[in-house]
Amino acid sequence: MLDSISFIGGGVMAEAIIQGLLDKNFVAPENVTVSEPRDKRRVELTTRYGIQTTADNRAAARAGALVVLCIKPQVLTRVLPELKGNLRDEQLLISILAGGRIATLAGGTGHNAIVRAMPNTPAQIGAGMTVWTVTSNVSEKQREQARAVFQALGKEMFVDDEKFLDMATAVSGTGPTYTFLVLEALIDAAVHLGFSRDQAHDIVLETMRGSILYAEKTGKHPAELRNQVTSPGGTSAEAIYQMEKGSLRTVLSKAVWAAYQKSVLLGETVGKGDLKKPVDA
Repeated sequence: MLDSISFIGGGVMAEAIIQGLLDKNFVAPENVTVSEPRDKRRVELTTRYGIQTTADNRAAARAGALVVLCIKPQVLTRVLPELKGNLRDEQLLISILAGGRIATLAGGTGHNAIVRAMPNTPAQIGAGMTVWTVTSNVSEKQREQARAVFQALGKEMFVDDEKFLDMATAVSGTGPTYTFLVLEALIDAAVHLGFSRDQAHDIVLETMRGSILYAEKTGKHPAELRNQVTSPGGTSAEAIYQMEKGSLRTVLSKAVWAAYQKSVLLGETVGKGDLKKPVDA
C-alpha cells in the first residue's frame, strides 16, 4: 500500500490512475492529493473520490511520496520551475508526458529519482498498456511502487532504455488510434452492405473482441491464425488479396514510423519552450 501520492494535473489520465489505485486499495483517499487549476474540476474530484485537492502545484509536490506528472506537454515549461526545490530526495517523480524526456525533467526540477512512462487510452477502464523506465536513482522499493501504479491501469512492461519510450509511444500509446480507425472503417463497410449502423457496430466490435481473445488464448502467431481461416479461393482469401493489393501492411508500417518520428521530435522540443500546439500520445 502506498503511503501517499500526489498528481500534478487532474485530467482524465490522472483520474484513471486515482480510480484504479482506490479500487485496489493501494492508497487511502485521504492520502491522495491533486493539484488542478480549475475550481469545478477540483470539486468534482473531491466529491467523487474523497481526496485532497489544491490549486498549488508546489503544495501538491510536497505532499506525496510519489508525485505523478499528468499535465499537457505544452505547459511543462511553466510547471517545472514550480516543482524545483519542492521535491525531496526520497520522493519519486513519475511522468506520463508524451515526449517528456528524463533529462528535461531532471534539469527542470533538479530531481533525479524519475520514472518515465507511456500509458494509453484503455488505461481509463483498467485495460491499458504502460511501458516505463527509470533512472539509476530509483530504489527497488520505488520501482515496485511505480509498478503498482501502472498495474492499476492494466498491463505494464519495464524497459531498461529510455529509447523504447518513443517506440512505445508509436505502438501502444498511439495504437488505440489505429484500432479505432480500423473499427470505424469496418463498421462503415458493414453499413454499405446493408446493416443498420447499430447492427454494424455490434457485429464489428464483437468480432474484433473475439478475435483478440482467441489470439491471446491460443498464443499462436497471427499469421498462423489467419491461415486457419483462409480457405483456398474463399472469401477470406479474396479479402486478403484486396488488402495486400492496397498495401495495408505498408500503410500501417508507415503510420507507426511517422508516429515514432513525431515522438522523437517532441522529445527534442517538449520542455524547451519550442512546442507551438497541443499534442496527444
